[in-house]
Amino acid sequence: MSQLVRANINAMLDNAEDPEKMLDQMVRDFTNNIAEAEEAIAQTIGNLRMMEDDHKEDLETARSWGQKALAASRKADDLRAEGDTEDAAKFDNLAKVAIQRQMDAESSAKTAEPTIQSQREIVEKLKNGLEQMKTKRQQLVSKRDELVARSRAAEAQSQVHDAVKSIDIMDSTSEVGRFEEKIRREEAKVRGQSELAASSLDAQFEDLEDLGEQAEVDARLAALKGGGDTKSLGAGQDDGADTTSEDLDLADDLAALEAEQQR
Repeated sequence: MSQLVRANINAMLDNAEDPEKMLDQMVRDFTNNIAEAEEAIAQTIGNLRMMEDDHKEDLETARSWGQKALAASRKADDLRAEGDTEDAAKFDNLAKVAIQRQMDAESSAKTAEPTIQSQREIVEKLKNGLEQMKTKRQQLVSKRDELVARSRAAEAQSQVHDAVKSIDIMDSTSEVGRFEEKIRREEAKVRGQSELAASSLDAQFEDLEDLGEQAEVDARLAALKGGGDTKSLGAGQDDGADTTSEDLDLADDLAALEAEQQR
């Protein structure tokens, strides 16, 4: 049941698929992915620039504290040369504090350098990946245009083929073929009606012939009763023949005729 449901769903999806719409959606999805990647890369670059700024500030701080330490040390040397050892010691202490601050700033800058270098490499990879995505998108757009043009050309060819097929007089499945078959059936029907009418007309003529023969029979019978010419009726006997034998023969003939009519 699960396979049947999936098969039906996939068949519905295949039938509902429009290549042009699907390719347009792919281009939109790819464009959205590029926009999201650009935003992420911009954020990464922003973080890198902040770390670089902090690193630069640490280096500047270290340089500043180095200059302050040098100035305090020189001041201590000048005071010591003048015999003011107490103030000289104070400036020496200030120089030590400046040197400590300098070392802290240098340590912070040194600690940040590997991270900054790693982020720079990541940013370069992301930029290269983004350029590849843009190139792929351009290829997708070009391929989309090509496939859409091919799809439309195939659809146009299919329409032309269907149009040509529908008017192909040699194709029995075309409209012309169906019309021809319909006309053939009508012609056959007319021929059948003609044959039927002809057979009916022949029967009428046969009836007329039967009526003519019957009329002749009636006419001869009337002539016979009226004492007409017996030769025309086929009577060839002599007047002096035996009437008794003639009556017997006539009775036999009448019996035979009745038997034949009953059959």
